[in-house]
Amino acid sequence: MISQQLLFNSFLENQFSPRQRSLQAWLVILGFILLSVTCYFAGAAGTLRLIYPATALIVAIFLYLRHPILYIGFTWWMWFLTPLVARLIDYRVGWDPTRQILIAPYLVVFVTIATFLRHFPKASRQGGLPFILAAIGVFYGFLVGLIYNTPLPVARGLLDWLSPIIFSFHLFMNWRDYPSYRQNLQRIFFWCVLLTGVYGIYQFVVAPEWDRYWLIESQLFTSSGDPVPFGMRVWSTLHSVGPFGAVMQTGLLLLFTTSGPLIFPASAVGYVSFLLAQVRTNWAGWLLGVIIIMGSVKAKIQMRLIAIVVVMAVCVIPLTTIEPISEVVSERLESFSNLENDTSFRERSGSYDRNLGIALSNILGNGLGNIWKVDEKTGQIEVFVLDSGILDMFFTLGWFGAIFYLGGLILIIFSVMQYGEARFDSFVSAARAIGMTSCAQLIISSGMLSISGMILWGFLAMAMSAHKYYQHEKIIGNRI
Repeated sequence: MISQQLLFNSFLENQFSPRQRSLQAWLVILGFILLSVTCYFAGAAGTLRLIYPATALIVAIFLYLRHPILYIGFTWWMWFLTPLVARLIDYRVGWDPTRQILIAPYLVVFVTIATFLRHFPKASRQGGLPFILAAIGVFYGFLVGLIYNTPLPVARGLLDWLSPIIFSFHLFMNWRDYPSYRQNLQRIFFWCVLLTGVYGIYQFVVAPEWDRYWLIESQLFTSSGDPVPFGMRVWSTLHSVGPFGAVMQTGLLLLFTTSGPLIFPASAVGYVSFLLAQVRTNWAGWLLGVIIIMGSVKAKIQMRLIAIVVVMAVCVIPLTTIEPISEVVSERLESFSNLENDTSFRERSGSYDRNLGIALSNILGNGLGNIWKVDEKTGQIEVFVLDSGILDMFFTLGWFGAIFYLGGLILIIFSVMQYGEARFDSFVSAARAIGMTSCAQLIISSGMLSISGMILWGFLAMAMSAHKYYQHEKIIGNRI
């Protein structure tokens, strides 16, 4: 009887061993991929618009419970690849103006609401006050949105605003596993830079039919270029140029903290596709990020980073001299010296002139879901987009909500600026630089939403997680 009990206990231990949980997790992910591929090629691509988000949510719940590290990776790759999946489906079965499949990454992220609800009562005592303040601001906007706007856009707005906050809160509350999470993020963004960089160059040179189809149907010619080879602004596997610029800016800054034989090939294709995206905001953000990293690490690490920059420049600059790449890049760079005549710059300046006073006088806010409006002439539903995160905050959340949201953001920025761990942990320096540059870009983009918001809040949370981890290690070391 005793031997049977010991055998049973041994079986349970093996059943729940880390290696076996990892194998189960990868089998579930592989099953999700095979199901999606089978549906696509078996004539069920239309139903995949529903199957894909539903099965992604099931996989996310399983990974969240059984393998938290793989859950993080699965979440980021859902953001990176789902837009490409949507374009492939549209090309095969026809355009879907609702873009319903793009809800999949949000559903995957929203699994972390369990972490938020579980730790909410004690979060402020553990350093999570910034996330609580921001969530209060969003919840206020949600309540106002229910009063002024229709339910579906309000729910969509809640996903946009709240997802980055609860996901970053999840990262912060798992600070004890900071080394594993750090390594995981470095690996994720390394492969992201390599793969999306390669596809981005392919997209620019070949102009795949599914990408051309999406560009024609969306009619985003002004922001994404012409649907012809060498005519597109690169957005790779992402939804559009802006998100791709934010992801590539993040990945290229993180490459300074990693090493390996494929770093320089990844950097080469990453920088070329980053330049072909022609996103001046993210170019400037990358430069500011490099300056922040250089100014916060030890001299030894500074010399290493300078060497890496020089080697990368030697690899990338010759590639940018090839026509028509050189023409595209040089024309975009020259626009920095003539901003007063630049169409994009004038439109953003005009938006501020028209809307700043209105936004700052909006005490209660319009609530979540306010970006959808009906055109009085055509009767069609259009999306009202503000090229400013600051304006968007005050229009949507009003003063009441924006004070909480901005308060949380300012508090977290003020905290991470004082962390000394960046001196010896280059990842902390890079995470802080990514978060701070993302905040600076809120002036000219709504970078607190969608994948840009995931980057902003997520990497600030990782910096906070690192600080808490090193503090804990120091206390344990002193006790020993």
